[in-house]
Amino acid sequence: MNDTDLAFASIEEVARLFRKRKLSPVELTKLMLVRIEQLNPKLNAYITVTAELALAQAKKAESELFAPRGRKGHRDRGPLHGIPISLKDNIYTEGIRTTAGSKILRDFIPQHDADVVVLLKEAGAVILGKTNMHEFAYGVTSNNPHYGPAHNPWDVARIPGGSSGGSAAAVAAGLCFGSIGTDTGGSIRIPSALCGVVGVKPTFGRVSVRDVIPLSPHLDCVGPLARTSADAARLLDPIFVRGKGEPSLQSASKPSRVRRRFRLGLPKGFFSDVLSPEVAFTFERALRLLQESDGNLKEVSIPLLFETEDAGNQIAWAEATHSHQRAGWFPAHSEEYGEDVRTRLEVGAKVSATAYLRAMEVRYSFIEHFHAAMAGANVDALVVPTTPIPAPLIGEETTTVCGVSHPTRSLLLRLNRPANLGGLPAISVPCGFTPEGSPVGLQLIGAVTDEYLLLHIAKVFELASPRPPRPASAL
Repeated sequence: MNDTDLAFASIEEVARLFRKRKLSPVELTKLMLVRIEQLNPKLNAYITVTAELALAQAKKAESELFAPRGRKGHRDRGPLHGIPISLKDNIYTEGIRTTAGSKILRDFIPQHDADVVVLLKEAGAVILGKTNMHEFAYGVTSNNPHYGPAHNPWDVARIPGGSSGGSAAAVAAGLCFGSIGTDTGGSIRIPSALCGVVGVKPTFGRVSVRDVIPLSPHLDCVGPLARTSADAARLLDPIFVRGKGEPSLQSASKPSRVRRRFRLGLPKGFFSDVLSPEVAFTFERALRLLQESDGNLKEVSIPLLFETEDAGNQIAWAEATHSHQRAGWFPAHSEEYGEDVRTRLEVGAKVSATAYLRAMEVRYSFIEHFHAAMAGANVDALVVPTTPIPAPLIGEETTTVCGVSHPTRSLLLRLNRPANLGGLPAISVPCGFTPEGSPVGLQLIGAVTDEYLLLHIAKVFELASPRPPRPASAL
């Protein structure tokens, strides 16, 4: 296996090589650091690279895994032991600056780790660094005014999406084996779709957000980005709050478990109302693959979908501004924000209490109606596009779809807001490419606590799909 093949290997393949002692965590970490040094200048996926920490963690993992079994010092922490990953730069890391992509926090160095980082370290993961992002996670382009824009590995003139854009770019380009991002309105799934990787937004509350710089506390989620659903499951499993009797998420992708027939709902309207022709064509082709893989498709009606966009915006605007006011950043440091984020914080200051409370009422009603509709239709999950458009050019503020001009930000958020508003689990998986070579994402949305089922369906789809190519910029 050459270095490029190794950089794009699965976590399972690498873990197997470790345990056969055909590869060491130190060798793999050095390979990742070399690739970051070579490719990050054009992708700008990382804000901070923690080379010394990563090598120290890799040496520790190597000493534990390679010590003779049964002898003192031997320890196998599981599938992530010795695996190099990255973290979005709004997640606290002890002794490592955590900027949230902002000028305000450019010198902020937390004194402790976020809960998810503690759990990842216990699982033996190697932390390569902190990834670029939309400032304060408050946007979907990762066109960062303070640290420069993150670039899409499939076309560096295009955005990787956001706000976890650096994470998606790093995963897609083989600069880590997975990343942990955050999702408030699609910030894991949007960049996953635009960069051709897998992204999981878990059920609200299933992964701790403690010591993750908040955006909207009623919408914020933490989850993984990876190249396959199996890798995403391996990243999610150690940070995931599992209910009593629930199986390991990793077993959802085992071959013996991927033969179950499943029922998928196609929502009437909304998700299909505004789609670019190339996304619509690719999505329809993906639906045929699902049907050929024992997937039964059924049209369903989901109430209040059209209300989710405005309700999600009202909640996010108000809560984001409140969070920044509490932290003492806004309006005291208004001049240090990028223009787009400052403008949204100003909008949030004008959201009335009644508008916020009405939005919360819509949220509760949508949750209730969603689960009733899913149960009534007897479907396992919804299947919809992740974004209505492929990756726009950097700086492209409006996008034309079927002759109508739309704000690019609204288009990218549109199909992702429902899962955040409802606190629902959702996963984006690559489902093909446009004729121009831009990735397209397929999104599965389930009822609360249905992460296992979504990962299972995603694995079935991956088994039926052609093996995706690698971005030319990463070779």
